[in-house]
Amino acid sequence: MIGFRRPSWWAVLLTAAGALLFIRLGIWQLHRADFKDSLLRRYAASVSAPLQDFASVAARPPRDSFPRVQVRGRYLVDRVYLLDNPKHDELGGVEVFVPLQIAGEQPLLLVDLGFLPAHGDGQTPQLPPLPAAEVDLQGLYVPPPPTGFEMGGNALARQTHWPKNSIFLALGEVAGDLGRPLYPRVLALDADPASVYVRHHTLDLSMPPARHRAYAFQWFSFALAAVVILLVLHRKRDPRQP
Repeated sequence: MIGFRRPSWWAVLLTAAGALLFIRLGIWQLHRADFKDSLLRRYAASVSAPLQDFASVAARPPRDSFPRVQVRGRYLVDRVYLLDNPKHDELGGVEVFVPLQIAGEQPLLLVDLGFLPAHGDGQTPQLPPLPAAEVDLQGLYVPPPPTGFEMGGNALARQTHWPKNSIFLALGEVAGDLGRPLYPRVLALDADPASVYVRHHTLDLSMPPARHRAYAFQWFSFALAAVVILLVLHRKRDPRQP
């Protein structure tokens, strides 16, 4: 029969504190997973939401929601930016962004035209011409693409001709490159069957719900391991036979 020695008070206290901390972290990760699920549902519902005027949400978009807006402006047709690492890029291609000048407004609105597939030769696809006249646009007003560490720093500053290509597209770098302020979000245009651009937008999350749940399982495992270690260290051993 297996017996256990009475643990010291500090061993019990340390184990209890560690287990409670791990459980608390696991519960927090589950809450984050639920929040991200809710965020994704709201994003999916926004695609068919009624249109609202861009001016009402331009500078201060509602937190954790994605207004579907309509706006009128003129493309800066000679200032095109290409993002070459979109998540749905399986066959090669680029996500195309163009600043939009809204009449009477100083900030520019960066418009996500959509994904332009390559032709399999590894070359940047030919960009369709953009209209020089004012256009009426509608789409989701969403956060900009996520950024990360870029070797060599700001790639846009090193390029002297447009279209400019980068693996990340930080709004601050684009604003500095244009010499104009930008609105805090980008306009992801609605899908258009007649367009050559693929507009299947997804919400870019640095950590999806499934990963939060995986971390929660990890923290709960640590809590269980802390208790198991306490029991193992205080298990009575049978005396050695001579």
